[in-house]
Amino acid sequence: MRCAVLAILLLTLNGAAADDRPLLLRDVGLSPHPGARLPLDAVFKDETGEAAPLGRWLENKPTVLSLVYFGCPMLCGEVMNALTTALKPIALEPGKDFTVLAVSFDPRDGPDEARAKKAAAVARYGRPGAAPGWHFLTGDAEAIRRLTDAVGFRYTWDAAGSQFAHVAVVTVLTPDGRLARYFPGIEYPSRDLRFALVEAADGRIGSVVDRLLLFCYRYDASSGRYTPLIARVVRVGAVLTAVALAGLIVVLRRQEGKAT
Repeated sequence: MRCAVLAILLLTLNGAAADDRPLLLRDVGLSPHPGARLPLDAVFKDETGEAAPLGRWLENKPTVLSLVYFGCPMLCGEVMNALTTALKPIALEPGKDFTVLAVSFDPRDGPDEARAKKAAAVARYGRPGAAPGWHFLTGDAEAIRRLTDAVGFRYTWDAAGSQFAHVAVVTVLTPDGRLARYFPGIEYPSRDLRFALVEAADGRIGSVVDRLLLFCYRYDASSGRYTPLIARVVRVGAVLTAVALAGLIVVLRRQEGKAT
């Protein structure tokens, strides 16, 4: 089984549409808690194996937090790639002006996996001296549960696919560890991210960005088919594309008529 990405409107997360999802996904999603404080006493290890309370890793700076797992076959890598791309144009410097935390929600991950993922992310970011501002953390099941509960990040283990079903989201934290802003999905405009960091530095709490929420869910290689919900979303996407093309043709024909 390999991972597929499923897009669902954020507004459907806690509504009746959740009942239409496959059983596996009904407990997966995002329940934003703007202003909530993270469990700063929960202990995590960084990529060097150093263990410390979560509050230590924030370094009293506004922080970009990404919940991923290092064995994810697709979506988590897209999250990290999008995040490094979004941070590149920002003049603020990691380690000096803000901190980046990538925390694994898989208790099987350890410093070795974290070290490899950090090396890849810092290389992609490509700014000299940035490594001290990036921390890739792992923890035990209890520490992870406390953190994900505080964020409102709900995920589950898919035994059939041997992977986690989860959503994609990046959050911004205040220096004292409160959730200031949520960015669901895998698009994080640099300008919005910079404003969120500046606001968080002043302790201001923003709203949840209204975007599509992406699920990482499995593809059935044995049958060559997506799960039913993914298939429906793919069909809807195809219909929307056809409508958009039809609209473009109408506009072009009208313009052509005016020109003649």
